[in-house]
Amino acid sequence: MNCKKHMRGILCTLIGGISWGFSGACGQLLVQHSQVSSLWVTMMRMLCSGIILTLFNIISKRKTAFQILKYRKNIVGLALFGILGILASQFTYLQAISYSNAGTATVLQYMGPIFIIIYVCITTMRLPDRFEIISFLLAFTGVVVLATHGDFTSLTLSKECLFWGLLSAVSLMLYTLLPQRLMSEYGALLTVGYSMLIGGLFLLIILRPQFTQISYDAFWALSGMIFVGTVFAYTLYLQGVSDIGGVKASMIACVEPVSAAIISCVWLGTEFQIIDIVGFILILSTVFILAKSKK
Repeated sequence: MNCKKHMRGILCTLIGGISWGFSGACGQLLVQHSQVSSLWVTMMRMLCSGIILTLFNIISKRKTAFQILKYRKNIVGLALFGILGILASQFTYLQAISYSNAGTATVLQYMGPIFIIIYVCITTMRLPDRFEIISFLLAFTGVVVLATHGDFTSLTLSKECLFWGLLSAVSLMLYTLLPQRLMSEYGALLTVGYSMLIGGLFLLIILRPQFTQISYDAFWALSGMIFVGTVFAYTLYLQGVSDIGGVKASMIACVEPVSAAIISCVWLGTEFQIIDIVGFILILSTVFILAKSKK
């Protein structure tokens, strides 16, 4: 692999992951300090990001940008990905943040690969290999450590945080599995752009959440989620995947929960204990272990 291309891929993936972490901290400010709902933030993020990414695809790809819309199955696939994948993962993630913080919610969402293992083992009727078993045990232990801090008679995380955090991990599984065919045929950026637009319109038209007047700080936090945490982050991460491959990129992207925790700590005053860091490490280590699994 070309050295410059490899370094570019690492740098793009690293900055993309940090940008996602920054987006989580912005989400924490919005749902905890700005009196706006997770549903409203999800709608605005998806609508604005979907419009920007779709326009970018139309301008850069011109005629090919509309080929994906020629077939009904593609439109259905985009809608499913937009609603059950992107919308669900972003809404549940923000709900988990509202009951905890960006770092903890992001780490809980990284349980997603464990649910993918369970799904794949059930659908292919096979037993998990040793790496997958180790990953499952580490992830489970990490959640227990985060939830109890070693005291099994009480919870340090609220039941609501655990519920929405684990639901966001299930949503991440759907987010990963649903768009595979569309992404392989039409590219990730095009698929994500249309799906975000469809998911945002779904919230706007069907659920009709009320528009809310927000403060100056909330406006910039929302802008950070849209431009830095979505458009900028996706573009860089996908460039990184192209340069160094999905496995390496996914491991480097583990900087996301670390950056989310650090940014929320420095910017929003969120406090973490050593035992929280242990739980973080246990859960995030599953990504590196799963990278070794041949299955």
